[in-house]
Amino acid sequence: MRLKDKVAVVTGASSDIGSAIVKRFIEEGANVVMIGRKMPSLEKVRSEIKNNSTHTVAISCDITNESQVIQTVDQVSDHYGKIDILVNSAGLINDPKHFHEMSDSEWASLIDTNLIGTFRITRAVLNKMYEKKSGCIINIGSISSERAIPKVHLTVYCATKAAISMFTRGIAVEYARRNIRCNCINPGIINSGMIKPYLDYPEARKVLENRQPLNRIGEPVDVANAAVYLASDEANWISGIILDVDGGKSASES
Repeated sequence: MRLKDKVAVVTGASSDIGSAIVKRFIEEGANVVMIGRKMPSLEKVRSEIKNNSTHTVAISCDITNESQVIQTVDQVSDHYGKIDILVNSAGLINDPKHFHEMSDSEWASLIDTNLIGTFRITRAVLNKMYEKKSGCIINIGSISSERAIPKVHLTVYCATKAAISMFTRGIAVEYARRNIRCNCINPGIINSGMIKPYLDYPEARKVLENRQPLNRIGEPVDVANAAVYLASDEANWISGIILDVDGGKSASES
């Protein structure tokens, strides 16, 4: 098993991508702490995992709340004695909307979760990893950090994900001498979140598939498999990369 006895914290663990990462980490032998705002959603994912009482713990924690973050990270560290892996999968995406029509509160909601929330829990976990001189951080970004999509108005969301790319590189370099690695996965079109309803319509699905070089839509497990590799010791010489998991889309025209 590639993650045997490692302790992983996964935020946004009840989302499609987050839950896929949790399940793959468990299959590879990790102990996983599932973090999210809604306990019923976390418990639903947990119920789908065999031997969940042994290898998973679900904790309700809002990453936009500093006291909750500190309390949760301290609780995990005290229980397990370490945190080996942090996966920052929690995030928000808005319905497409022109930038000039967005209110300050709409900007703030995206920034506070996607950016500041990621900063907040990463800082808390780094305090534990720093002491142990070991750790792996994986941020879940988006290919939207690299390109704007015509007629899909997500400017602020794109900006938050672009910031996560630079945050990844900065953390990777700043903490390299403490043997702490940091990488980012940028998913492309994945059968998850706001994309899922469109895929129920054969014509819409066909349009999306035809735009992908591999002529298919990615699945959450495709992102999870990449996360397993980056979290494993096989990737111990890899830090500061932005890995596009997008079926070749980033290599083709936008």
